[in-house]
Formats: sequence, C-alpha cells, structure tokens
Amino acid sequence: MAELHFDLQHTSNYSKARAGKITTDHGEILTPIFMPVGTVGSVKAVTQQQLKSEIQAQIILGNTYHLYLRPGTPVLEAAGGLHKFNHWDKPTLTDSGGYQVFSLAANRKIKPEGVEFQSHIDGSRHLFTPENVMDIQRSIGADIIMAFDECPPYPADYSYVQKSMLLTHSWLDRCFTRFNKTEGKYGYNQNLFPIVQGGTFNDLRIASCEYISSKNAVGNAIGGLSVGEPEEMMYELTSLCCEHLPIDKPRYLMGVGTPWNILEAISLGIDMFDCVMPTRNGRNGMLFTTKGVINIKNKKWATDFSPIDDGLPTDSSNYYTKAYLRHLFVADEILGLQIASIQNLAFYLWLVGEARTRILAGNFEGWKNEMVEVLKQRL
Repeated sequence: MAELHFDLQHTSNYSKARAGKITTDHGEILTPIFMPVGTVGSVKAVTQQQLKSEIQAQIILGNTYHLYLRPGTPVLEAAGGLHKFNHWDKPTLTDSGGYQVFSLAANRKIKPEGVEFQSHIDGSRHLFTPENVMDIQRSIGADIIMAFDECPPYPADYSYVQKSMLLTHSWLDRCFTRFNKTEGKYGYNQNLFPIVQGGTFNDLRIASCEYISSKNAVGNAIGGLSVGEPEEMMYELTSLCCEHLPIDKPRYLMGVGTPWNILEAISLGIDMFDCVMPTRNGRNGMLFTTKGVINIKNKKWATDFSPIDDGLPTDSSNYYTKAYLRHLFVADEILGLQIASIQNLAFYLWLVGEARTRILAGNFEGWKNEMVEVLKQRL
C-alpha cells in the first residue's frame, strides 16, 4: 500500500501546460488524462475490454450517489469492492455524490449536518453526511475519493455562494477527520481529494483554493464550473485556481467538457478531466473526430464509405464506415450506440495523449491553437 504520488515531468515554456505521472496502487496514470465516466460501475455501452484495448483508458469513474442506491454497499463489499465487481483492475475515482444530490433541487434539504434527499429510483429518503460519504467510498473502494461538497447553481448571488463555500470547507474538515480515522477495506490505499468551490467570484475562489491547499492533500479538484457560465469565465476561473493550488499536486477539473475546453484547460495547468459528453453525445449520434464534429444521423453520410475517423488508430474508427454507422442509427440498432461511444472516448483519450506528447516535445501551444479551430468545425 502506498499513498498516491504525482511526478511532474515537464511544464511548457509558453503556457502552464504540464505532463506528469500519477502512481496509485492499481497502476500509473499519465497526465494530462481524461477519465471515462462509469456512473453506476459501467461506462455506458462500452465493455471493460474495449476500455482497455480500443479506448486505452487509464482510469474510470464511479459515482457514490448512484452506487450507494444500486447495487448498494453490502453488494459491493461482498464482491470485494468496485474493482472486483466490475472487473476493472486499473485505477478508479469516485465522485462523492454532491453534484447529483444537489441536482435534485426539489427533493433535497441542505443542513449543517449534511443533505437529506429523496431517491430518484423509488422515492425513499436518505441522508448524506461528510462522514457516511467517506464510509460509502471506503466500501466502494476507489483509488481516489472525493470530499463531500455543495455545488452552488449558476447564477447565484455572493452571499449564497459564500455561505455554500464555508459549508463545503466545514464538511471538508469532517471528511478528513473521518477519512483519517478509517482504513481501506480491500488491502490497497485510497486517496482523498478536496474540492475548490466559490462560484464565479474571484475572491471566494482564491479563499477556497487557500483553504483546500492548507489540507496538504495528495491532489486537488476544482468544482462548480461548466454549470452554465460562459466559456471565457470558466477559463478565467480555472486559471485563477491553478495559480493558487500547489504546483506539485495533480489538479482535477470536474465535469469539463468539450474537446476544445479540455485543450484550453490543459494550457492553464489542469491535469485531470471527466465528462459524460463523449458517451452521452455519442448515443445521440454526435461524433467527435480529429477533423471536427459529425452528426452521423444526417443524410449526407448515407453513402459516405470512408472510415469514421481515419485520424485515430482504433479498430472501430477505421473498420466501420460513416455510411454503416448512420445506417445503424437510422435502424435503431444498439451496435450504433456502442460504436459511437467507443469513437468518442477513443478520440478524447487520443486528444489528451497527443497533448501530452506535444507538451513533452515543446510544441503544445501551436498545435493546441490549430486543433481548437479544427475541433469546433461542424462537418
């Protein structure tokens, strides 16, 4: 058992882009990295074998709220934790469930003790506290677990966001107290990341960064962005947070985002990303490719027999044609959802891998500026 270690290998001379290596008990993660979202222990429409072979995922996510409700911690503990339950032997990260709970605005009640909420499945009532969220994540068994926080909505006024931030900090203290009093259940180390909040207010963001940094955690996350604010504001706040978070710890920007969002955030100093966009949009027929965005349902692809994305070195991208994939969507065939999901995830992992290569080679910025324009194109 060893605590998570971050080796900062190279920082760009022309931006704050970084290449590094995170080491966990379940293996290494080369950064910058994108983490496919497996909310209930499954990345939708994609097998674990495909995640390894075609997508080349290095770490995937689970969600505390969803896994707590189904299959529940007794099942996960009986299985030996999420790694054994879903047969994924690489690193995992669990979101604390804070964002999911707070998205249930009509069915939850926030109080200093924690949050009382109603299950979206059967209407049963539950209470999440910093303490039991740590316990649940111990039972799930992820390598990286997240502190329980409140994610304020956008827009929100200053007084609400300040109160919310102070509550998040108070809960963070309790998370660390519980975390430090408990042990992992499955013979490997777990690592707790705090989450920066503070809405769109610079002074609150700085205060939250400073409070989070004082915990000297092995890594830190930035939350409460990509919740409706303009892109430029998101970039400004991300840059501000990176300036006030430790250089020698990995920085995780939660829930972001589009391919161009990711490239811009890498240039600001972010190391880790997650988002449901590649799989969710893929299931709706939107493909992210090395040449731009495709709506595969459009009739224009009906007789296009070129590979889905010949810029990617994956089987699905080169084996199947655009015409065939369009046919699968029009015919409502499940295989279409799988191929599109694999394409988008493989593209995201290729993108961060290529960014890492460019950072190490010293030519990231020029490549990034060109790619942002290419990736925004609608084909």
